[in-house]
Amino acid sequence: MKKYHLILLLLFVICNFQIIAQDEITNPEKEQIYTAINHYIEGTSYSYVDRIQKAFYEEADLFLDNKEKTLWVVPSADYISWFKKNEPGKYTGRLGNIISIDQFQNIATAKAEILIPDKNLRYVDLFLMKKIAGEWKIISKTASSESAVCNGKRILFITSNAYFYGDTELQTGNSFSEIVFAYDTFQKAGYTMDFVSPDGGMIPLAYIDTSRELERNRLYDSDFMYQLKNTKSPSEIDPDQYQAVYYVGGGSAMFGVPESKAIQDIAMSVYDNNGIISSVCHGTAGIVNLKTKDGKYLVDGKRVNGFPDSFERQDADYFKTFPFLIQKTIEERNGNFKFTDGNVPHVEVDGRLITGQNWLSSEPVALKIIEVLDKLEKE
Repeated sequence: MKKYHLILLLLFVICNFQIIAQDEITNPEKEQIYTAINHYIEGTSYSYVDRIQKAFYEEADLFLDNKEKTLWVVPSADYISWFKKNEPGKYTGRLGNIISIDQFQNIATAKAEILIPDKNLRYVDLFLMKKIAGEWKIISKTASSESAVCNGKRILFITSNAYFYGDTELQTGNSFSEIVFAYDTFQKAGYTMDFVSPDGGMIPLAYIDTSRELERNRLYDSDFMYQLKNTKSPSEIDPDQYQAVYYVGGGSAMFGVPESKAIQDIAMSVYDNNGIISSVCHGTAGIVNLKTKDGKYLVDGKRVNGFPDSFERQDADYFKTFPFLIQKTIEERNGNFKFTDGNVPHVEVDGRLITGQNWLSSEPVALKIIEVLDKLEKE
């Protein structure tokens, strides 16, 4: 009965995601809304006054608070003047991320977080927006803050857009468990996470277990789920912003990601910039084609972990769709594939390549990434 309920829940989530994703894809206003908010984020992060002015309607008000007032109404012109005192282009210590957007015709609400690592502060900004004379503008803003662990460092989760195993109608998805347990570990350590997929947009999810509290909480966390509905496309990613990439597993990982040249370029750019490449379970499929600048495969001569070929149900229909076998391919490319029998965590660390065997390895992989990054920073 529990399994039946879980299947119904998963189908409900997937169906709703498909409807929302189609709306996101066909919505011509989305890019303009993002642009307006990014004018605000980039403008306030580097004191580009002209960009802040572009973001706000000229008669907009900000509803803030300070020590003297619980409601402090600040005209946008006054707010913008604060940044005129700074040197344009000089970093102000603010890191901004768009959390969510909800748009209907010519109105929208949006949420962004502003991190100030030096002060361990996190602000959440709420915007009311309207399309005026053909341009999206912030017509009002309010904000609140909290103490938070934030180090300004970013991890990029690499996911797949594949809903089915190959050309069949067998459904698959990205492992929700492998996303959630790694994400939570990074977040507690002060990292910021982004998601990318070959096509961008919504991704399919699988292996959702709401009997686990962490997964249940994330499933109903609208800000978190917004990220999974709106993964970034490779063209939106600046590899220089990331300290590590994390290839998510699940059956989807076998399709779309391993052969994506754009994803490969992002991962190797992070790696060549002294960053980390990591994967878990079938996510290891994403690293088999990665090559270093000298033309060698990244796995050549390295200890690598992932879901072993012998653990697959080789008589099952899904297995017949696999374009390659993870373990076999790694070994053919001179990688030393290591694994542990049984459904237990297993992690291999070989320099700046960190790989895990199954969803149980997601948290340990994330902890190892944090540990190695800390060591690299001290060197």
